[in-house]
Amino acid sequence: MPTRTLSRYFAMRFLTSVLGSFIGVVALAAMIDYVELMRRGAEWPNATALLLAKISMYRVPQLTERIMPFSVLVGAMSCYLTLSRRLELVVARSAGVSAWQFVAPAVIAAFIFGAIATTVYNPVAAMLHERSKRLEADMLGENMSALQENTSGFWVRQKSADGAAIINASTSREQGAQLGGVSIYTFDGGGHFQQRIEAQSAALEHGYWQLDDARIYASGKAPDVEASYRLATNLTLEQVRESFATPETVPFWQLPTYIELADRAGLGAAGYRLQYQQLLARPFLLAAMVLLAASVSLRFFRFGGVQKMVLSGITAGFLLFVLQKITDDMSRAELMPPAAAAWIPVVVGGLTGFVALLFQEDG
Repeated sequence: MPTRTLSRYFAMRFLTSVLGSFIGVVALAAMIDYVELMRRGAEWPNATALLLAKISMYRVPQLTERIMPFSVLVGAMSCYLTLSRRLELVVARSAGVSAWQFVAPAVIAAFIFGAIATTVYNPVAAMLHERSKRLEADMLGENMSALQENTSGFWVRQKSADGAAIINASTSREQGAQLGGVSIYTFDGGGHFQQRIEAQSAALEHGYWQLDDARIYASGKAPDVEASYRLATNLTLEQVRESFATPETVPFWQLPTYIELADRAGLGAAGYRLQYQQLLARPFLLAAMVLLAASVSLRFFRFGGVQKMVLSGITAGFLLFVLQKITDDMSRAELMPPAAAAWIPVVVGGLTGFVALLFQEDG
């Protein structure tokens, strides 16, 4: 009974610290994102402070998903350093409680926290991100291309009974079903250029693209303006997603279905496989972060060297972030299997923390 009570106490202290750290990160990310939107919104005539705040609120959950592991790292370090400063670890040690009994409740709590983040937080974040795109598009109206004016946008090639076409879009919503700032280059069956079509928006329907406010430019002819224009296509939504939808916009529960459909269509889905494996590995990654934090935070304050411990923990987290970035890039370039890219940082972080704790506790 005393052991269970102590475990619940350590778990609650850990959760309180991690939630406080995560809320702080969310608030900081929201403030930075809102300031950036305010700077960009100065050129948007329909932008208001309230609408920009709403867009920022919808964008922040997906932004904070990427730094969630480091919130757990910082929160765990803060928890254990506080326990050490208040001599609670000293008292527990004197009662015969080992470091593994300190760490186990936090590891379990981090695993549960990661499972909730994968199964609940991620789908909500993806849904809110799509909603933020809709708000941006509605606010910008005819200036939708301003959303990504500094990039080349999204590209896809299609073939139909009318010939081939190359489609470029500056913005994408609803995982590619709704496009903004569209430029289309059409070719006949022999591969000869026919015309260029500029449209404010495009919606994928069954067998065709529905273009709004289209301008059609053909060689030797004056531009033709059409309020509504249909462009035949043989693309399905699954095929369009591969070019226009980023893996982060697909909720966790939809990823397996999308990967299966992409495989049936003969499309590569390396980015989506990587996203799926990373979400599966998230609970284990958060547990590994607890082990890493505990390995640099359980030293008693009276022994000194607290600053070095904090610095070493932050350095370890940064190196793990670099490793994760390298494996992500290698996987997207198809130089590494997605499963290996997602699980290597988990194994490296977990083993590093475990070995360090084993050395400190058992010599």
